Amino acid sequence: MPIIWIGFFLFVGLLLFLDLFVLNKKDHVPRTREALKWTALWTTIALSFSGVIYLVYQNGWIESTLTPQKATINYLTGYLVELSLSMDNVFVIAVIFRYFKVPPQYQHRVLFWGILGAVVFRLLMILAGVFLLQQFDWMFYVFGLLLLYSAYKVVGDAEDIHPSENPIIRYIKKVIPVTSDYHGHDFFFKRRGVRAATPLFIALVMVETTDVIFAVDSIPAILGITTDSFLVFSSNILAILGLRSLYFVLSSMINKFEYLKYSLALILLFVGVKMMLHQVWHPEDWISLVVIFGLLAGGVIYSLSQPDKAKNVEIIPDEGHSRPEL
Repeated sequence: MPIIWIGFFLFVGLLLFLDLFVLNKKDHVPRTREALKWTALWTTIALSFSGVIYLVYQNGWIESTLTPQKATINYLTGYLVELSLSMDNVFVIAVIFRYFKVPPQYQHRVLFWGILGAVVFRLLMILAGVFLLQQFDWMFYVFGLLLLYSAYKVVGDAEDIHPSENPIIRYIKKVIPVTSDYHGHDFFFKRRGVRAATPLFIALVMVETTDVIFAVDSIPAILGITTDSFLVFSSNILAILGLRSLYFVLSSMINKFEYLKYSLALILLFVGVKMMLHQVWHPEDWISLVVIFGLLAGGVIYSLSQPDKAKNVEIIPDEGHSRPEL
């Protein structure tokens, strides 16, 4: 494995360690102002990493035919695509937390471990996707059609979440007991010699499985920008690292972004068409960056300018913390 990959893993590991064991050692409910500061910090780190990308490709630390400028633009475009699609993931996470009545002070812990698992799963999916595109040209059309279908789903009716129908959760309940109540921030609890999973662990599994589902959309979207595995992985991971703080910013006002889904659908449509026409249409990289940024910004601005018609998504649970029957 090239040393730059090892360095990136160490960098991400350091950020996660500082996040959970130093800066957020105590369980607490992040306020909007605090979440905004964390979102600004994660965004600054991600954007600053574009400078690292430039140096890596300028000095040939990764074997690639990309110029430093092209690599940097592709990284920023990929980051913007993943960040855009993560906003849709925020709503689903809010619904999961509401369903399981996850105490707000433990939600950050669930998101942390969920993202740690996402790093592993997404690396495997990205390497597999890059391999398929490099070996089989027709996979561009498969991924393109997948993105077009994803664009259709985004503007369609939202699917309800039914944890009781999740095959992974059903399997977990067969092999290990599940407690009825929360036990602090623990995922597992031992009583009278019997080890059981808590509802917090079940919520974590739901967050993890939904992230894999969302990755099926987001990873092909970034592969439509570039097939350089390091650019795809770094832009993807640095975007989801900021998902936790972004969740606490957006979940309390998710109703204000009712029209953002149309921007997300157009982004998926744009990248999907780009993949379908990859043999005849080769737009400049900066054009893709401008188009995606414009679509995202337009959706946010238009949504915020509209009257608030939707009902707020309440993520703070009731007084009782018992989980619903699965």
